[in-house]
Amino acid sequence: MTDTTGTAARPARRLTPWLFLLAPLALLLTFTYAPIANMIAYSFTDWDGVSPQLDFTGAGNYTELLTRSELFEVFFVSGYYLVASVAQIALALYFATVLSFDVRFRNFFKGVLFFPYLINGVAIGFVFLYFFQDGGTLDSVLGLLGVRTDHAWLGTPFSANTSLAGVSVWRHLGLNFVLFLGAIQSVPGELYEAAELDGASRWQQFRYIIAPGIRPILSLSVILAVSGSLSVFEIPYIMTGGATGTETFVIQTVKLAFQFNKTGLASAAAVVLLLIVLVVTWVQRRIVPDEKVDLV
Repeated sequence: MTDTTGTAARPARRLTPWLFLLAPLALLLTFTYAPIANMIAYSFTDWDGVSPQLDFTGAGNYTELLTRSELFEVFFVSGYYLVASVAQIALALYFATVLSFDVRFRNFFKGVLFFPYLINGVAIGFVFLYFFQDGGTLDSVLGLLGVRTDHAWLGTPFSANTSLAGVSVWRHLGLNFVLFLGAIQSVPGELYEAAELDGASRWQQFRYIIAPGIRPILSLSVILAVSGSLSVFEIPYIMTGGATGTETFVIQTVKLAFQFNKTGLASAAAVVLLLIVLVVTWVQRRIVPDEKVDLV
């Protein structure tokens, strides 16, 4: 006799994973890929976002983006956030390394570092708007320390962008800190014990044990930092509205779509931003490829 039970169960077994994937794939297509396809389609039109009529303009929107210098000046603003992201990664790595060892009140400091990431970005924007205003919290604290200043922290492009980038560091430091801390704590403890028995210093433990172990997470953090510096929105939008030379690429895109009713041009700008992020990510992955590190 021929056993047909296993033969009949084989197609069902192959179909089961696809049944589990059906719902997430449907959601992904509906809320991610379909809107991206619509955005790309709108980028080749002159749609104003309201009228049912739209005309095909070809590459006209992209040509306008490349020929209007003021549309690309906002990338200089991203430089402030890129520098701030480097400082943020360095600080997060430092605190994660220190708190991975047995130090006093380390759970308290972990909470302090991660707490800002849990706060809503709009609330952070309003808090620091009062923090940096003339006669606000920062001026009051400096006055108590004997430092008198009449400097408008959000009054010039340099000071405003520096202040906003500092707020961004404060808010997102906790995420990188948690990522680094998790990667460091995943390293087997026997390696640290063996290193201490061999007389390795903290710096040598970091260089030869921690750094190789967190390389994939560090690579991910760099990608997030670059893409995040190009797509900053809520903090500068809440605190300055893009005034005083603080307009970012995303703020500019939102204004094109909802203030000037140039949805087609704004869609083209969003496509350009997406392409820039993809190219930067591809280049970064080629320069610093992921390597499998055997720690045991």
